[in-house]
Amino acid sequence: MKAFVTGGTGFLGAHVVRQLLRRGARVLVLARKSSQLANLRGLDVTIVPGDILDAGPWENALDGCDALFHVAADYRLWVPVPQSMFQSNVEGTRQTLEAAIRHRVPRIVHTSTVGALAYPPPGQVSNESSEPADADLIGPYKQSKRQAELIARRLAADGHPIVIVNPSTPIGPLDIKPTPTGKMLVDFLNGRMPGYVDTGLNLIDVRDCAEGHLLAAERGTPGQRYILGHRNMTLREILEIAARTSGRKPPRFRIPYPVAYAYAVLDTFLSDHVTRRPPRAPKVGVQLARHFMYFDASKAVRDLGLPQNPIENALADAIQWFSQNGYIAG
Repeated sequence: MKAFVTGGTGFLGAHVVRQLLRRGARVLVLARKSSQLANLRGLDVTIVPGDILDAGPWENALDGCDALFHVAADYRLWVPVPQSMFQSNVEGTRQTLEAAIRHRVPRIVHTSTVGALAYPPPGQVSNESSEPADADLIGPYKQSKRQAELIARRLAADGHPIVIVNPSTPIGPLDIKPTPTGKMLVDFLNGRMPGYVDTGLNLIDVRDCAEGHLLAAERGTPGQRYILGHRNMTLREILEIAARTSGRKPPRFRIPYPVAYAYAVLDTFLSDHVTRRPPRAPKVGVQLARHFMYFDASKAVRDLGLPQNPIENALADAIQWFSQNGYIAG
């Protein structure tokens, strides 16, 4: 098998690359000149120089590929120029998928997000049939990923072999940037999170999420989407597990939403207009925290065989990786 991966230098993409290599695949990874290659160090992969915003110089590398995994995305809760995120996530997706179609790649997996689905009603979970209202699409990341998914769905409806996966919240090692969830964990481990907001997430071991991509290529139905998730957990529960694993104290108190939101508005204003550096508490992140983002991954478990390894192990491995790679003070 010959596979082409975009986003292979990042967190989830690097695990997709590793799962492909374990299966004996020949792997090509698209990477910009500015990309960090640490997550690929020591791996037998071919680096294809290029950018998803300009497919022309690299798309011939798709010749003879059995599969494309389009994992690349700009994933941030605060971005100084939102249009740049739309360019990467929307235009980059269009160019990448159309290039794969021109080169007749027989299996295409597009990585979307549960952020492109509707929020569940209180006390319930969302599934693949949940279409979001405009009000659900808070922030440029969710908005741009929804637009990108619609491009993938339209191309699949035209008969092209595109399967869509919607990861929930992957957790584990190699979170190099880190992602917003990884940053939250790092902040907690560094003693910068004395309290928590009352919210919830669906977590999945990043290695299971990566395996889900390969299973989607093998067993997924073109045009269908599959939630790659596992366990619905409150933020307090997540942090208590992290505390037990790391030997740190769990968060002491719940922060009322109005207090968290007021702080985030000020913090984001200063980032937008003064520091131009990412805020510690992005306003979009606090707005998202008003919702318990719980999802049902049973379709992927049933139809693809998505693994469901313990979240406790994934959190422990993430903590160990952050500690060994200099993210944790002391």
